[in-house]
Amino acid sequence: MDVLFVASECAPFVKTGGLADVIGAVPKVLEQHGVDVRVLLPAYPALKSVLSDGKVIDEYPDLFGGPARIVSVHAEGLNMLLLDAPHLFDRPGSIYLNADGVDWPDNHFRYGALSFVASRIGLDGLNGWKPDVINAHDWQAGLIPAYLKQAQMADASITVPRCVMTIHNIAFQGLFDWSVCSELGLSNELFHAEAIEYYGKLGFLKAGIALSDKITTVSPTYARELLTPEFGMGLDGLLRARQDDLSGILNGIDLDVWNPQTDPNLVVPYSTRSLKRRQKNRAAIEQRFGLTSNPTAPLFCVVSRLTSQKGLDLLLETLPVLVGRGARLALLGSGDKDLEAGFTKAARDFPGSVGVIIGYDEKLSHLLQGGSDAILVPSRFEPCGLTQLYGVRYGTLPVVAKTGGLADTVVDADSVNLKSKRATGIVFSPINAEQLANAIHRACDLFADQPVWKRMVLTAMKYPVGWDRSASLYHDLYKDLADSK
Repeated sequence: MDVLFVASECAPFVKTGGLADVIGAVPKVLEQHGVDVRVLLPAYPALKSVLSDGKVIDEYPDLFGGPARIVSVHAEGLNMLLLDAPHLFDRPGSIYLNADGVDWPDNHFRYGALSFVASRIGLDGLNGWKPDVINAHDWQAGLIPAYLKQAQMADASITVPRCVMTIHNIAFQGLFDWSVCSELGLSNELFHAEAIEYYGKLGFLKAGIALSDKITTVSPTYARELLTPEFGMGLDGLLRARQDDLSGILNGIDLDVWNPQTDPNLVVPYSTRSLKRRQKNRAAIEQRFGLTSNPTAPLFCVVSRLTSQKGLDLLLETLPVLVGRGARLALLGSGDKDLEAGFTKAARDFPGSVGVIIGYDEKLSHLLQGGSDAILVPSRFEPCGLTQLYGVRYGTLPVVAKTGGLADTVVDADSVNLKSKRATGIVFSPINAEQLANAIHRACDLFADQPVWKRMVLTAMKYPVGWDRSASLYHDLYKDLADSK
């Protein structure tokens, strides 16, 4: 069975969030299930060295304003098809934003091109390879089923591949003025509420949800949440209409990349049999973030985009509680300027107790997981979340809000789960500052009972967080679709 993954980012080449980790991990696991996966990805500047090792297998003389080519290359265990279109993707800075921090004004062309090329691969094949199923990931790939539908409307005799739309975060929908439809070569026949139109605009994600054969998202709880106005963000009605085609398949993590026994980013690697070695990683974090040492209280960490979605304004509000318990916080992240300023000020207000590094640092994020005692994830909504899975894998116990994939992946340390030795972290609700403060108190109380805390750490580190089960579910979904062609 042949499957084409289409996404805007892929670890370890280019990453802004969890989507990249998923795209970098799942194809490798699916291949163990007999699935031949190719990943179609824009050839951003970060991929230039990989691009030079590839082979040109197709060319477009004019793809939305300039020449483009498809380059086939195998790297980091992935079979990739790189869309090399310099006029669209060869630019500095963020892959989505310009130097002023706003969306590139031609993002509709950039990711419309990605979707169009994916549809042509699905219709015509590429170098003798033709996908049975195309899996479009997030809004950047949302127009794929629209282009496929349009091709079928023009010629009913053609066979189109089945299409799966995976929603990683419904908050990002890819909305553009309706006038760009003609520029993207989209027929007016598709511009209606049951296809690509969304309140008078072109909706990339709306198109993907409306026209794909199946829809998946990244956790069972998030799949249920999306059916409600609170979480569906204007698309809940459409998703309710298509709920028989919607499923939540829980994300996992790459167990080779995230392995405390072999992680080169740690000062000292460790395992369940050598937990004392974590102390050297903890000391390195304290030194890097300017924190005082306190072996009697936990070291909390945050590795996150700084946004209200992530609930980090709630954490700012509860910092006096954390510091008052003698705990420390090491925060790595960037995002909302007010939150950046708030945490920077907190580091000045609580010297030795709060340390903040604004920015993105993949290596440091590994160290934080390998040496902190607990990781805070107080998100208001979280489709799945990966940082809490890294925490479970590394024995950095997650303190999470009860929402989305956080609720699906962390076993709360209530009296029943503690007694049965199932607890892997702390789950709180409702999602507000008061309950987050209570969760921090619970973590500090549990940490004070070191035998109980160590038992939770060992339980967490043995908890399955890989892709095996979920990859099997994806395989079954693809097979059912391919067999129904």
